[in-house]
Amino acid sequence: MSQKDKVTKKETKVEVKIGSGEPKFVRAKAEKDLVSIVDHNIDAFSDTPDFSWNLEEIKQEIKQGWEVYAVYLNNEIIAAAFLKEEDEQLLTKNTSIKMTFQGSGHSHKIKEFFEKEARGREVAELVHFCRIDNFRMYSLNEGHGYLKTARKLGPNGELVEWVKRLREIKNVKIKKLIAKKR
Repeated sequence: MSQKDKVTKKETKVEVKIGSGEPKFVRAKAEKDLVSIVDHNIDAFSDTPDFSWNLEEIKQEIKQGWEVYAVYLNNEIIAAAFLKEEDEQLLTKNTSIKMTFQGSGHSHKIKEFFEKEARGREVAELVHFCRIDNFRMYSLNEGHGYLKTARKLGPNGELVEWVKRLREIKNVKIKKLIAKKR
């Protein structure tokens, strides 16, 4: 074997920063999808806004009309997002970002996903729910143009409602119904 044949290619190492890349939102359509969201890392999602983090509770959310999305980054689930269209509104909530992926702007990407979905569905308002003690979410909501309402939900009033108006609500009955809730 000649010296020329012994020459090997120099390996190029690519360093990937944890949390880099764009998150992908994948709607859970089958029970196996829900199981992978629940089982991926229960500790990452212990801060769900208004229910216990287990398969039965998530199935209840779906029965109540919520769509469940896994938020993937580099083939790893880093959060879960929930959407529900109701009365010219898109109701939204999400879990915390998995700890090792926090601080990389992924919460902003979730907000952008919610807004894109709302515009695509042509709803008048985006309504986001979060825990009353989640001050990071307060700041995030304010930064994305949401206004906090006086409405508190949950058995102990631990959920707060935030609203972002996208357009005027046209249906007078729905407008009155929403005003009555607040």
